[in-house]
Amino acid sequence: MIRHAAQMTTETREKMRDGDGTVEIRHYFKPDELNAKSRLCAKLTLPPGTSIGTHEHMNEDEIYIILRGEGEIDDGKKRETVSAGDAVLTGNGESHALRNTGAVPLELVAVIMQYPA
Repeated sequence: MIRHAAQMTTETREKMRDGDGTVEIRHYFKPDELNAKSRLCAKLTLPPGTSIGTHEHMNEDEIYIILRGEGEIDDGKKRETVSAGDAVLTGNGESHALRNTGAVPLELVAVIMQYPA
């Protein structure tokens, strides 16, 4: 299946996971279009100062692939800067939060894969 950019749906979420600002979510594919058990396959855009609040991933893994900009990941144990080219894996009950700390929009691919039941 090929999904051209013009065919993708976009939504916005205010205060995503109790974070700050508005996150734009551009869905590459919706979960019901995928055979693999998944919850999200999208590009997220966080304007400067925007954040996704702390949330945990039980029975699933989430991958962030940073495409553009700079941010800070908080995994509950430490805070670390991430930028274009970096990848983050969170799962198995761990939690994380993300904040755009840069001057340009933070763009990333986010994929959430669920463990078999």
